[in-house]
Amino acid sequence: MTPAQKLAGLALLILALMASAAGFAWQVQDWRYGQRLAEQAGLHKDDLTAISNAAAAQTRIEQDKRLGLEGRLQSIDEAHFKEFSDAQKNISRLRDHLATSDLRLSVLLAEDPASGCNVPSAPGAVGVVHGAARAQLDPAHAQRIIGITDAGDQGLIALRACQAYVRAVLR
Repeated sequence: MTPAQKLAGLALLILALMASAAGFAWQVQDWRYGQRLAEQAGLHKDDLTAISNAAAAQTRIEQDKRLGLEGRLQSIDEAHFKEFSDAQKNISRLRDHLATSDLRLSVLLAEDPASGCNVPSAPGAVGVVHGAARAQLDPAHAQRIIGITDAGDQGLIALRACQAYVRAVLR
């Protein structure tokens, strides 16, 4: 072999070694970057796990609050339903007593001392009335008055139920 061929062979060998070293350097960099990416992926996974656990805990807290509120609202609803049904029973009993003449509604009469005219209580009323003079109401009028007071009672019960609901929701 001639010295020029040896030099050309040596140059080719040096080029091959340099290309191999450059490829090895790329391989090392690839390993290093791969490790960094794996570390970042692991940290990202840990962050996502922490975020998910926090969201799940917050969801459980909110569900517990909702269940507590539903329980309070249920007990409020039951209490107001009982109050409403008791009022209905009382009104029904009162209407029955008025209808059977077991009970009569009466009103106090205004006495006007200047005129000297006092309206007497119902004619032929049985019993002793102490105090101011009273007049018995006609049963039909008494029934209408009971109906009006019943509607008022129902309205008050509904208002108390609404107020209790709002208080429970705002807690």
